[in-house]
Amino acid sequence: MSGAFSSWHLLKPIINWLMLLILLRVSFASTDPDVEGEALIDLLRALNDSSGRITDWNYNLVSPCFSWSHVTCRNGNVISLSLASNGFSGTLSPSITKLKFLASLDFQDNSLTGLLPVYLANMTHLQNLNLANNNFRGPIPNAWGQLSNLKHLVLRGNHISGHIPDSLSNISVLTELDLSSNELTGRVPMQFFTIPKFNFTGAHLACGSSLKQPCASGSFRRVSTKKSKLGTVITSASCGVTVILLIGALFAYRYYRMHKLKHDVFVDVTGEDECKISFGQLRRFSWREIQLATDNFDESNIIGQGGFGRVYKGVLSDNVKVAVKRLTDYNSPGGEAAFLREVQLISVAVHKNLLRLIGFCTTSSERILVYPFMKNLSVAYRLRDLKPGEKGLDWSTRKHIAFGAAHGLEYLHEHCNPKIIHRDLKAANILLDDNFEPVLGDFGLAKLVDTKLTHVTTQVRGTMGHIAPEYLSTGKSSEKTDVFGYGITLLELVTGQRAIDFARLEEEEDVLLLDHIKKLQRENRLDDIVDGNMKMHDPKEVETVIQVALLCTQSSPEDRPTMAQVVRLLQGVDLAERWAEWEQLEDVRNREFSLLSHHQFAWAEESTHDQEAIQLSKAR
Repeated sequence: MSGAFSSWHLLKPIINWLMLLILLRVSFASTDPDVEGEALIDLLRALNDSSGRITDWNYNLVSPCFSWSHVTCRNGNVISLSLASNGFSGTLSPSITKLKFLASLDFQDNSLTGLLPVYLANMTHLQNLNLANNNFRGPIPNAWGQLSNLKHLVLRGNHISGHIPDSLSNISVLTELDLSSNELTGRVPMQFFTIPKFNFTGAHLACGSSLKQPCASGSFRRVSTKKSKLGTVITSASCGVTVILLIGALFAYRYYRMHKLKHDVFVDVTGEDECKISFGQLRRFSWREIQLATDNFDESNIIGQGGFGRVYKGVLSDNVKVAVKRLTDYNSPGGEAAFLREVQLISVAVHKNLLRLIGFCTTSSERILVYPFMKNLSVAYRLRDLKPGEKGLDWSTRKHIAFGAAHGLEYLHEHCNPKIIHRDLKAANILLDDNFEPVLGDFGLAKLVDTKLTHVTTQVRGTMGHIAPEYLSTGKSSEKTDVFGYGITLLELVTGQRAIDFARLEEEEDVLLLDHIKKLQRENRLDDIVDGNMKMHDPKEVETVIQVALLCTQSSPEDRPTMAQVVRLLQGVDLAERWAEWEQLEDVRNREFSLLSHHQFAWAEESTHDQEAIQLSKAR
């Protein structure tokens, strides 16, 4: 069994690499050259996007089916373009015919000019063609009768002239024909009155029973020469129902807008208001964009690694530097839909001490999160991993980090509903921006907890040395779990040491930083606690931080303060009283521990004597 495991352990990286090569081959195979991508770029040039609405059509991003807006694909082919209301003022390029599988084309409510293109007749898969409310002129091409799959033809609100070509009657599947508000002349062929939905109003066409009367306003229904009275009743009833539905829709829309305005807003960074969900600010990246940004996840771009995955430094096409987190072991039930729900909830928390999410990327096998790049990396890096010549953290900056992290956690716990529990707070997850302002990272990957429930998980997330004892033993996490992790982080800030360090065993010290600090604190060895890399510090302020850290790391979660209380304790409010209580409890704990240790030693010694007696009796 161990041999099989070892073989799999060796083969797994090779298999992963081969899968990546296959994925890249698939990505590039259909896009070198990408005919449809080139066609869309040519189309966009001719459309004259003067308002700059379309910003993500970029040939460097390879295939339009990855992430281009307004584009829908199936089996790697473009099947739909939805470009209504974008302010285009150009023309339709013949390059559009290169989209061989295009089924839907919607350009309504723009200002496109030129003749109606004859070459659209070559797009035999076209089912929906909507060019309404533009500035097209000239006749309807006779060749359009070749569009045998066309079901919806909407050309209203243009300057189309001439007669309606009889060839359109060859389209047997046509279910909608709207030629209203144009400059068409002549009579409407009788066969067009059999189309389920038609509209010829606002033109110079002749309609009516004798085909000599102008088309009546609102004749957007089947015409019947029989049972006219019944038709009138049905029409009146239909109009009444339509009015009622319109009124209902109006009220529904007003309610929706009010509801949306009430709930879908970002919260100011002050942290005084409730968190609100806002998903529209997030950008959805294509897999190809992420590959290009990170040099295909080149290992030289790795800037961090943790329980949730690796973090890569990246540069987007607009030269914006980002941090790309490639999640591993993400087994969220419901797949991509569940991931997107969690991503939406990540955008709930907006605070100056919380890392902002820029966007995300999903594929069938990948989950990617994109954040702003933090120039000064993490607190852990500044404490322990500096390169020669790089600036460390002075006491003033460390104190600022302590307060910033506290404010960030307080916001997650007190001002978000549902509240957010980080569950992996440590120096490595506190990032520093250009001005050394601390921001909590990875908080969005923690589970969001309903205010009335305690979260129970079958998999403990976190880093040894920072995990609260109750979470480690029961799997139950709460706000007090984060308070414990924050306390350990304060000790990291003061000492510069890791939460667990086996090197301390060489000096017969405690492996756990918490136990090590408690021992030094009992012996009043404050100078031995402080990081030797700090040239100057305020002893009183250091003592305050250490006391708050020990209050936060008490074994019982009920004894720990809330993060709101932590902020006040750091300011010295109520600290003396809480510290006096801690010292009394700690004295009791130490006596109980000593008594327990004495009993255990006595029991072990007695047990040893009993075993020796048994051995002697056996010998006799």
